[in-house]
Amino acid sequence: MSKIVSLSRISIVNASFYAYHGVGTEERELGGRYEVDLDVQYDSTQAVLSDDVNKAVNYEELMFCVDEIISGEPCNLVETLCYEILTMVLDKFALVQEATVRVRKVSAPIRHLSDGVECEQTMQRSTPR
Repeated sequence: MSKIVSLSRISIVNASFYAYHGVGTEERELGGRYEVDLDVQYDSTQAVLSDDVNKAVNYEELMFCVDEIISGEPCNLVETLCYEILTMVLDKFALVQEATVRVRKVSAPIRHLSDGVECEQTMQRSTPR
């Protein structure tokens, strides 16, 4: 007999930050705007059946993780920011089975007009916890 699992996706959409990441000196000194989307999937069965936030993934705590990485130690690459966010989320939230993050560097210093540069990464547990 198979077990039914209720997977929920919690999403943080377009969280905005001012941070000091990048390869260029100007980026590190003057900073720039960043936007972050984070999607996490987890087995919400116990949370749903009990309507108990303590059995759910708390999206405010997810936001604290994003903020800690984006506002923390400067990185050269948006890929590194993605990796650090995902690693922290999977380390802190045992219920999370998969997470995807998108980090946008708004007005990236490139010679063409664009809304920015975005990196997307996904991590998942090899076995559910």
